Amino acid sequence: MAPSISIVTPSYKQGIFIERTIESVLKQKIPGLEYIIVDGGSRDRTVDILKRYGDRVQWTSEPDRGQADAVNKGIRRSRGEIIGWLNSDDVYYDGALAAVLEYFEARPDVDILYGDAHHIDAEDRIIEPYYTEDWDYERLKEICFICQPSVFFRRSLAERVGLLDDRLQYCMDYEYWLRIGRTTPFARMNRFLAGSRMYDSNKTLGARVAVHREMNDMLKRTLGAVPVKWIYGYAHVKADQRGLDRAHPSQNLEFVVRLVGQAMYAFFHWKRKISPREFMTMAGWLLGSLKNVVRQFG
Repeated sequence: MAPSISIVTPSYKQGIFIERTIESVLKQKIPGLEYIIVDGGSRDRTVDILKRYGDRVQWTSEPDRGQADAVNKGIRRSRGEIIGWLNSDDVYYDGALAAVLEYFEARPDVDILYGDAHHIDAEDRIIEPYYTEDWDYERLKEICFICQPSVFFRRSLAERVGLLDDRLQYCMDYEYWLRIGRTTPFARMNRFLAGSRMYDSNKTLGARVAVHREMNDMLKRTLGAVPVKWIYGYAHVKADQRGLDRAHPSQNLEFVVRLVGQAMYAFFHWKRKISPREFMTMAGWLLGSLKNVVRQFG
């Protein structure tokens, strides 16, 4: 017999997308599917939409402390052996849940798996595949190659490692993967399971500096040190705020100077020092940009 599954959807003011999310779950046609939606007290169309689904969806709408808190509430209320978490603007692809259940039934040694996913736009059109790699914990520290809606795990794993860190607003999923990865390997399913929506008002896209700042703070607490790639990621996001075109000869030097300045700040803030290797890397950026200016005006 296939194990039971619970899907949890945290929601807040997603009336424009949540019906598509719900339909993507219900059309999976999984016997005994438990679907729980935890809404944070939305004042848009969300509650009216939820009411239309009757007893096919378990839902509440009340203030919460954010997305991670809502997911945790849903997991605590759930009863399924397998748990998935689908945000209220994302979607599952046809047959995804049946494939996941079949995988877990065939592999009792696996506690958590992830599949492939796409970035999709506001009209459900595919933008690009989400960048995904085979499981490697050391590599996961440098890049989050796991797309959250493509992840499913056993209840026993959540009972062992705990729930999401509800202090986090942006990178609660990445912190959870890092925490779990210390205790057990992830399995990868080579199948597209979900679409992760990207649009201008998306929470992550709309607050890129805050996302990177929270990410680096989390990595410092979780790993004890922030990987260099995340330091440079923060610096690039800060440099991009000025709207400079790094590819344009007249703006490249200003962009690089700002990038190096932000990188130096980030190194001292999160690492308290700059290694000779990274100092030479940044010096090389400046030198290369200066050479381009000389060639342009020489």
